[in-house]
This record gives sequence, structure tokens and C-alpha cells, in this order.
Amino acid sequence: MPPQPDSASVSALDNSATEASQVADAAEAAAAAELRRSAAERASASTLAPLYQPVFRMLWLTWLVANTCMWMNDVATAWLMTTLTSSPALVALVQTASTLPVFLLGLPSGALADILDRRRYFMATQFWVAGVAIVLCLAVLAGGLNAYLLLALTFANGIGMAMRWPVFSAIVPELVNRHQLPAALALNGIAMNASRIIGPLLAGAIIAGAGSAWVFVLNALLSLIAGFTIMRWRRQPTPNPLGRERLYSAMRVGLQFVRESPPMRAVMWRIAVFFLHATALLALLPLVARELQGGGAGTFTLLLASMGAGAIAAAMFLPRLRQLMALDRLVGLGTLLQALGTAVVAIAPSAYVALPAMVLAGAAWITTANVLVVAAQFALPNWVRARGMSILQMSIMGATAAGAALWGQVAALTSVHVSLALAAAAGVAVMALVQRLVNNRHGEEDLSPSRAFKTPQAENPPDAGLRLVTSIEYLIDPARAAEFRAVMQESRRARIRQGALSWELQHDIADPRRYVERVVDESWTEHLRRFDRVTASDVALRDRKNAFHVGELPPVVSRYVVEGE
Repeated sequence: MPPQPDSASVSALDNSATEASQVADAAEAAAAAELRRSAAERASASTLAPLYQPVFRMLWLTWLVANTCMWMNDVATAWLMTTLTSSPALVALVQTASTLPVFLLGLPSGALADILDRRRYFMATQFWVAGVAIVLCLAVLAGGLNAYLLLALTFANGIGMAMRWPVFSAIVPELVNRHQLPAALALNGIAMNASRIIGPLLAGAIIAGAGSAWVFVLNALLSLIAGFTIMRWRRQPTPNPLGRERLYSAMRVGLQFVRESPPMRAVMWRIAVFFLHATALLALLPLVARELQGGGAGTFTLLLASMGAGAIAAAMFLPRLRQLMALDRLVGLGTLLQALGTAVVAIAPSAYVALPAMVLAGAAWITTANVLVVAAQFALPNWVRARGMSILQMSIMGATAAGAALWGQVAALTSVHVSLALAAAAGVAVMALVQRLVNNRHGEEDLSPSRAFKTPQAENPPDAGLRLVTSIEYLIDPARAAEFRAVMQESRRARIRQGALSWELQHDIADPRRYVERVVDESWTEHLRRFDRVTASDVALRDRKNAFHVGELPPVVSRYVVEGE
């Protein structure tokens, strides 16, 4: 007879079978949970998903109204100036007065949005715009408006616009999760392009039927409604125990972060190149409309509306496109399609050919802009988000202004059609070159906040005006020195991004193993702020640096104040 298994063996086999069954069940449950999570992520990433959140829906409608008011104001102001003066210089200065505040106040507005309560700041910008509109409509109704006062009030309105965009960009990630952020930004693009259609049409109808003053009356009314709507948002700000940052310091840190962030640098290069060339189409569009067969003001409006319609339609498919293609591929494709639309408009004999090309250009425009703005949002932690987005806005506006001047001059020297064709070709070529040369080799960083670093304590904190020097001593195997120095360059970027004034790595000539990392902060308080800004990526970098250390004790950290300056 074959040997029979004893009871212990049978029990062991039963236990093994039970454990295997439990493992299989756990794996099946994990797989099912992952499928559910993936399905939930896909559902949350649909374009309209953020609108199911009441706060986002309320603020999105506010954003739509605010942008509609902006376009109404631009149209009414430009038309009103033509009734006040025949000087081409003063008429052209209307555009300058509306965009100049973005260059002057872009970074300060972003810094203020990071250090103040964002709800109150956003609300204040709306009431500022409403106040300017009220003064403007009263001046028109009283007959006391002249060209110079109109320019001053246009500049004042531009201040509100410059202050509003960074704070809204920083608010959006607070309202939606990471998976819904691309969809939320696509909805913002829909709001801006819808307002581009609604605002001019509404302003034109009011000007024709009642006069320019009533455009400003409606603008003031809608801006007041938007401001009171923001008051309904019950956002709970988190006070910083270190107090508010000083404005100058906050601006400096914002610039440092963008300069030392490889992902942000890659986004800035791409978005500047795109708008530098893509803006040729909008800048020269009035002249294109005039030269088309049967063209005129109505044709110009129709071309603009077609571009806005293409942008709105493309925004509905952006989440799907982001799943199918990587960032650089989407940017390259968007640049190519926008250039194709521009080239077709350049040679179009009639509006019937130009209109589909404008739809294509609008779709490519929002696709490229959305992809790059989303990438910028993912590259910015919350504490510096408004500053980073304001710098991005300044880059867009600067590239747009430079592109309009460049391609306008090319058109003056050659022709509108040649200028558009050159802009299309150059845009594709330069973007291909930038994507090849300016890469984010470091990949996506985990910028979630971390409290892994222990905040230093001082019995007698140094005076506020004294700089603080931190030195960290490492003992490194000389055979791994080159590898260590490469990692320390990443440490330099991280320290400067957090707000340090300077950084250097010192090597002891008497002891080849000894390296000292030296970091200078503006003050003790600013040194403590850097601990509030630590992310999961910084923790991982700390662990990589410490892995090189061969001493029996951890790296020695010393702190000094600089006296006698």
C-alpha cells in the first residue's frame, strides 16, 4: 500500500491551500479595486466632471462672467476712443494701456495671491473692476470723458485684470483633485473662448442700440454680481505661524523657483515659442478679413467666432487626448495643426476657405495652451503656485506682444500672406528645436507637502535683520565623489527653489573625504519657511545625499548668523 500522509501533513496542506486561496482572493480584490479606481479616475477626468462640484461651478460661472465683461470692455473702449479722437497713436494706446499692467504687476499680483487670503483677494479684484466701470459710465453719461481720461481708466481696468488671473489660477487646484485638474483647466479655456464670442457680440448689440455708456453699466453690474458671488465661498484660510512673507522676498522666491525648476523652464520655453508664432494669426486677422472676397467687419467677427468655436469643441476632447499622447507629442501636434490653419488662412481666397482653417487653429490653440498650463500647474507646489502662474502669464503676454510686433513688421516689409506663411513655418521648426534641446530630464516630481524634516529650535532666535548660514558636513568615499557632486547639484536647485539666498559646496583640501554644503538664508524666519516648503521629493533627495555619507554619525548640521555687516 502506498504510504498514507499523517494528520500533520494533511493539516499543513490544508493551511497552504487556504493561504493560497486567501492570496488569490486578495489579489482578485486588489485588481478589482484598481479597476474601480481607474474607472473613477477616468470618470473624474471627463471634461464636465468638475462642474458637478458646487464651489467650482459657482467660481467657474463667475470666471465666465468676468471674462465676458473683459471682452465687452475692450470692444466698447476701442470704439469709444474712435469717437473721441482721430489720432491713430491714441487709438493704438488703448491696447497698450490694457496690457501694460500685466507686465508691471504680473509678479507682484502673483506674490500677493500667495501671501494673502485668496478668496478676499479675488473678491477685491472684482470690486476694483466694477468700480472702474462705474467711474467710466458716469464719465460718459456726464459728458466729461476725453481720450486721456479714457486711457487712464483703461489702465486702471487692466490693473484689475492683471491681479485677477494669477489668483484664479491658484484657486482652481484647491477646488478639484489631481485627476480633474486638466478637465478644470479645459473648462476655463471654454469659458475664455465662449466669452470671446459672447462679449463682443453683446457689446456690439448694446453700442448699436443704446450707446457705449450702457456697456459699462452692464459691465459694472455683472462685476458686482461676480464679487458678491465670490463672497458666498466659505474658504477657510490656514494662517502661517511665521506670519506673512514680505512682498519683495515673496517675489524673489517666486522667480528663483521658476528659474531652478526644470519642468517649469521646459514649459516656459514651449509656451513662449508657441505664442510668439501663433499670435501672428490674430494680430494680422483684421487685415486678412479686409482682403478676403467680400470681407469686412462682419467677416472679421465671423473669423474670430470660428476660432472660439473650434477651441470650445476641442476642449471637450482634451482629457481623451491627454490619455492617448504624451505632453511633447501633443505640443508638437498642436503646433503643427495651428501652423497648418495659419498657412491655409494665408492663401485663402474667400471666407469659405478661411473659416474651417480658423476652427482648426482655434482647436490647436487651446490644445497646446491647455497641455502646457496643466504641466505648469503640476510643476508648482501650492505655496508658490500663484507666483509661478503669474510668471507664466507674463511669458505668454510678452511672447504675444513681441510676436505681434515681429510679424506685423514682416508684413509691412513683405505682405500679410508672406508674414503668415513665415510664422507658420518658423513656429513648427523652432518648436521642434526647443523640444529637442530643452527637455525635462528629471521627470515629474512629487510635490506633496511633507513634515519629515524636523524644524530647528533656538532658545534665543537671531534678530530679523541677520542672515543665517547653515553648514552640513558629509564624509564621502573619494571613489564616489563625482556621483555625489552630481546629486548635490540637485540639492542646490532644491535649496534655491525653497528660497535660500545662495548655495555652495565646499571641499576640504586637508581631508579629501570631507564636503560641506553651505546654504545662506535671508533671516532666521526665512530659514524656517524653507521647512514649511519641504515636499516628498525633497525628502527623497535628502535620503539620496545621506546614502553617500560614510561616517559613523549622521551628517553634522551647524547654523550661524552673519554679524558685523
